[in-house]
Amino acid sequence: MENEEEEVMAEAVRTARKRSAAGLGLRRLISAIGPGLITGAADDDPSGIGTYVQTGAQFGYGQLWTALFVLPLLTAVQEATARVGAVTGRGLAAVMRDRYGVTFVYAMILLLLLANTINIGADIGAMGAAAQLLVPIPVLLLTVAFAVSIVAFEIFTPYRRYARVLKWLTLSLLAYPITVFVVHEPWGTILRATFVPNMQITPAFLFLITGVLGTTITPYMFFWEASQEVEEERSRGLLRAGRLPEQIGPGFIRDLRVDNLGGMLASQAATWCIIIVGASVLNASGVTSVNSAADAAKALAPLVHTFPHAGTLAELLFAIGIVNLGLLAVPVLAGSSAYAVSEVAGWAEGLNLNIRRAHGFYGVIALGTLVGLAINFIGLNPVKMLVVAAVVNGIVAPPLIAVLAVISRSSKTMGTYRSGWLSTSLIWAACIGMAAAAIGLVVSFVKQ
Repeated sequence: MENEEEEVMAEAVRTARKRSAAGLGLRRLISAIGPGLITGAADDDPSGIGTYVQTGAQFGYGQLWTALFVLPLLTAVQEATARVGAVTGRGLAAVMRDRYGVTFVYAMILLLLLANTINIGADIGAMGAAAQLLVPIPVLLLTVAFAVSIVAFEIFTPYRRYARVLKWLTLSLLAYPITVFVVHEPWGTILRATFVPNMQITPAFLFLITGVLGTTITPYMFFWEASQEVEEERSRGLLRAGRLPEQIGPGFIRDLRVDNLGGMLASQAATWCIIIVGASVLNASGVTSVNSAADAAKALAPLVHTFPHAGTLAELLFAIGIVNLGLLAVPVLAGSSAYAVSEVAGWAEGLNLNIRRAHGFYGVIALGTLVGLAINFIGLNPVKMLVVAAVVNGIVAPPLIAVLAVISRSSKTMGTYRSGWLSTSLIWAACIGMAAAAIGLVVSFVKQ
């Protein structure tokens, strides 16, 4: 009897230890979630959603393979940017300035500002168009309200609270994966389209594939994630003024990679689902061009098809998703511009600082958002602008990726944490692939 009691006690101890280890593992995983998840979710911004829905509507499953094939390239690029920020304790623009000088970096930042401003304008316009599905207010008035709210939110909200809000907004993407499994899908065709690349050398196909690549591996993410790793170090007390980060070791880098991989996997899973929904709902119904927010909202109709007002509910889900993801992405876009400009100009920068200490940094955020807003007053279709913004990102990204490849491989800059051969190869593959798509797009239009 005594032996039985001892065995029961021993089993209870073993069970408690397993639960404790599992709890620690879960807490460690949750604590590792940070800039990578937010960056990955911001990757599927209104511009991304608009581009992926249009891709599915126009070409069916023809570009579905991009979600899988781009995943390792996207992960490698973003992991490198995060690692540069974490190891150096500085943003990407500051590291570029030290290596290449101010003139070169200003040229790179001009490319970033061009892409970001167009992207901000497209995202804010889409938010206004989506919100108008629910409230009878002019689109331009809604865009102004969103722009002002975003600027105020980013300037006056403390960083820790701001980051927590951004994490919750990522849940808006769940509508598309759920819709995929509500619709009766041709899974054999989908799997073949996922694993077997399909290419068409036509202007329309190359235009959209440049947009898909540009809205996936996009310049603002490089600067944002590197700078957010620095913000994370400051918030944890790992970064002291004028000194490299403290306690950066294999464990810290491992957590960074877990966070980054999780964010990029979530991003590409959402991309895959959005393209499928566009193909199986819109393309299959004969809708090949998404011209308005209402057209894009139709992609979510199957999610609510059992309800009597499916169209209205689909518009509600779409509008909530676009607005939430816009609230996530526009601050990231404006913030990445502010980090880049402030780092090169030598201004105080960071969302952890108040406006009195970093007025130049917050000034760039406000100016970038307001200039993006102004784009909506020249009469462009806000939904079409989403795809145009993605294509501009695709054209701008290659030179920035090339610079990142060199910096992350540098022993002088990165020390023992420089990129290995696999990371470097994937980064260069991303650069070459995006450059080829952009060049092919230009050539195809010239030949028309």
